[in-house]
Amino acid sequence: MSDRLAEFAAVYVTLYTTHMIVDHWIQTDHQACTKIQPGWAGRLANTTHVLTHVVLAFAGLMVLVWQLGAVFAPADVAIGLAVTGVTHWIADRRWPIQWLAAKTGRGRFAALGVPRPGHDDNPSIGTGAYVLDQTWHLAWLFVSALIIV
Repeated sequence: MSDRLAEFAAVYVTLYTTHMIVDHWIQTDHQACTKIQPGWAGRLANTTHVLTHVVLAFAGLMVLVWQLGAVFAPADVAIGLAVTGVTHWIADRRWPIQWLAAKTGRGRFAALGVPRPGHDDNPSIGTGAYVLDQTWHLAWLFVSALIIV
């Protein structure tokens, strides 16, 4: 395996790991519940969440530098993390993913696991919309890793 390929794998795993930590452990309940709301409150909650995401991703990349001797061009790191941040911000407003799901014929899948109107269903983290959200993030983390390496 080439050094560059190994470095790409390390960067992708780092971005994936930090993404999962921020989305599921560090993101506050306030951010998770407010980031989809219209107006400044929603945008601010989403921005705070995404900034936390980018900071932790940067810290993860610095671990690769300090512990494994990885070398990244600062501009590539900045561009890669900007791609991650912007695309994460867009997706976490929710309506862009809902719109994309509807336009690509995935609307019914996105609605899987969502409570039925008039029923006291218990929604789970395993909704179709959640899967579409996470795959969006992972695809862009892949692009970001390619940019960084």
